Amino acid sequence: MTARTLRTPRDLADAGLVEPHRLAELEGVASRYAVAITPAVAELIPDNAPLARQFVPTPAELDQRPEERADPIGDDAHSPVEGVVHRYRDRVLLKANHACAVYCRFCFRREMVGPEGVRPLSPAQLDAAMAYIAGDPAIWEVIVTGGDPLILSPRRLADLMARLGRIPHVKVVRFHTRVPAVEPDRITPELVAALKAPGKTTWVGLHANHPDELTPAAESACARILDAGVPMVSQTVLLKGVNDDAATLERLLRRFVELRIKPYYLHHADLAPGTGHFRTTLAEGQALMRELRGRVSGLCQPTYVLDIPGGHGKAPVGPCYVKGEAVLDPQGLAHAYPPA
Repeated sequence: MTARTLRTPRDLADAGLVEPHRLAELEGVASRYAVAITPAVAELIPDNAPLARQFVPTPAELDQRPEERADPIGDDAHSPVEGVVHRYRDRVLLKANHACAVYCRFCFRREMVGPEGVRPLSPAQLDAAMAYIAGDPAIWEVIVTGGDPLILSPRRLADLMARLGRIPHVKVVRFHTRVPAVEPDRITPELVAALKAPGKTTWVGLHANHPDELTPAAESACARILDAGVPMVSQTVLLKGVNDDAATLERLLRRFVELRIKPYYLHHADLAPGTGHFRTTLAEGQALMRELRGRVSGLCQPTYVLDIPGGHGKAPVGPCYVKGEAVLDPQGLAHAYPPA
């Protein structure tokens, strides 16, 4: 097993994840977009094309299409203070840090995260973010994201939760992370304890895109969170060449439910720079959702969503089953139903 996180093309070549003759072309990619592959992930990548596609850089990332944009979901348009995104009335994003354990090649914040991205919040900026949240009584939920917040130390996470714990109108704190799957040893009892605060309900959203990411070690990490009374949901990005077939999604979604993780969102891939080779069409995504409706339990059904470019929020874009005065069954057959 690789002993440390791989951060350069040379690291990848030394670990046998890329051919040495590709170093020059990959240096150009790494100079623009951060690279990081943890030991847990590096161990899985050989002979696993879907995982390699997610984490190993390729020259295709430098091919930017006209419709792609540095801020594809419009975070900046809804950021009243540094580190806060307030797009929906009752909830905000709190970008506690801007680094990750791994860097996904399709990341919608790829221009912001990583060693050359946006700097972590200074103490003064964090104070201002907390003051903003405390000053708006409509904010019911704080979604801690970044970057990946679970790369923070238990001490820093506990401090963050203590500060949110002093804001009476915040009732729910949700952490979005890849860490339980990509660096499961980081999920210690101390870190799990740091996610909780009196009077607050904590949720953890796990980002995983392929069933092979949910290893026995990942299962144990998730169990440590769940057994502490912290419920979990999943987030998955629909990615060409990774999970854009019903059989793979079925395996992934069933695996989530088996691990006590409720499938939440299936995201249509965003218009981030250099990610066109990952994107399916909306019609392809809708066809997959229609097929899943007939083959997996309702517990396994995520909501297929598109984050509308420009900061207009998420819209459900799954298939419609109402056609005129008929309702379509999972096989696409129409059945009459009275309109009123």
